[in-house]
Amino acid sequence: MSLGAIPGTGPATNPMPVIRKVKVRTLADLPTDRTLVMGILNVTEDSFSDGGKYAKTDDAIQHGLRMFYGGADIIDVGGESTRPGAAPVDPAQEAARIVPVIATLVKAGAVVSVDTMHTSTARAALDAGAHLVNDVSGLTHEADMPALIAERGVPYVLMHRRGDATSMTTEADYADVLTEVKAELLALRECFIAAGVKPEQLILDPGLGFAKEAGHNWELLRGLQTFTELGHRVLVGTSRKRFLGSLLRVDGKDAEPTARDAATAATSALAGAAGVWCVRVHDVGSNLDAVKTATAWTTARKPVKAGA
Repeated sequence: MSLGAIPGTGPATNPMPVIRKVKVRTLADLPTDRTLVMGILNVTEDSFSDGGKYAKTDDAIQHGLRMFYGGADIIDVGGESTRPGAAPVDPAQEAARIVPVIATLVKAGAVVSVDTMHTSTARAALDAGAHLVNDVSGLTHEADMPALIAERGVPYVLMHRRGDATSMTTEADYADVLTEVKAELLALRECFIAAGVKPEQLILDPGLGFAKEAGHNWELLRGLQTFTELGHRVLVGTSRKRFLGSLLRVDGKDAEPTARDAATAATSALAGAAGVWCVRVHDVGSNLDAVKTATAWTTARKPVKAGA
């Protein structure tokens, strides 16, 4: 497969990569011997880390292809920022932003998830070839989302969140965050199963950073087994989040989002060692190295010869 003119890999006179028709891939084609890496593609103007950087369709496609060719197992395409305080986006506008990107990435052979809270956008993305739905709405999901997931039979990321983008910071009140997040996720799971969604379609995400303060996030990371032992695949997203910025605070200021990538990779390694199915990240290369390292750490191997 040609990389065409992706910056640094081809002539500058052709700004768009050459995309050749390839075998359509599915989640079943992805590695099963390590934690997967999901690359984040924000086709937005106001995401906390890279808002506006890939808001144009061509820029978004190029970045998605760079992540795909760079080793990302899944590309997660979103058209609405989910950071605290973000303004809502009309679902029609959200779909217009992401559907052309999804269709092109699928044509190139990428496995694609759609990051959306809206049933209509999820439907349009699935029609364009998306393989799974990553919904961060949590306890406030749209009423007809379970029916769509049951109808299409696709995997669905069931993430824990209280409130919405404008209220979730005030909802971060837990007596026992592990117990409460688990209980609320299981109640959400039953809602989807009651609508006809098969248990194996559901992927659990404890929702780090969503209605969680820093201490809650660390406790959830330490307790990932609470979720992996439930019999579902587990997705974890720590990438460049505020709790890592405060951890790396210097001279009274949180580390900038892009300065949090090394800490993100460290948490990906820990999540991989804990047996999570997938990590959702901005920087694919460092996190792919991290999960491969976690696999080597946790997998029993034959003793190597001296000097090897």
